[in-house]
Amino acid sequence: MVKYQTPMSPDRLSRTFAALADPTRRAILARLSGGERSVTELAAPHDMSLPAISKHLRVLERSGLIARGRNAQWRPCQLQATPLKDAVDWLEQYRRFWEESLDRLGRYLEELQAKPAGRKPATEKGRRGR
Repeated sequence: MVKYQTPMSPDRLSRTFAALADPTRRAILARLSGGERSVTELAAPHDMSLPAISKHLRVLERSGLIARGRNAQWRPCQLQATPLKDAVDWLEQYRRFWEESLDRLGRYLEELQAKPAGRKPATEKGRRGR
């Protein structure tokens, strides 16, 4: 049985997974993993307007996955990895569950293979149609 234990609130975990659900936001996080970037730099590989990118950045900011600063006209964005670590910790419980389940299945299959092959049940000839 999997026990649900997490250091973060379920609402925060939900916001993290909701933010990660969009491929554009995942791409933005991937770019930020290389360091601080401006909104314009983050928008460059995407075929969308700056206001659309800004909406994605707001979702990421509300989830705690990025921090946005202000340096004169430049608004740098920076990755905040703590929510990602919390999500990984939560998922780790399920990885352990599946590994244990597969280990049990492997042991069961080994037991089946180790048993001597049983004889096939005898068929009763000539009893059809009676």
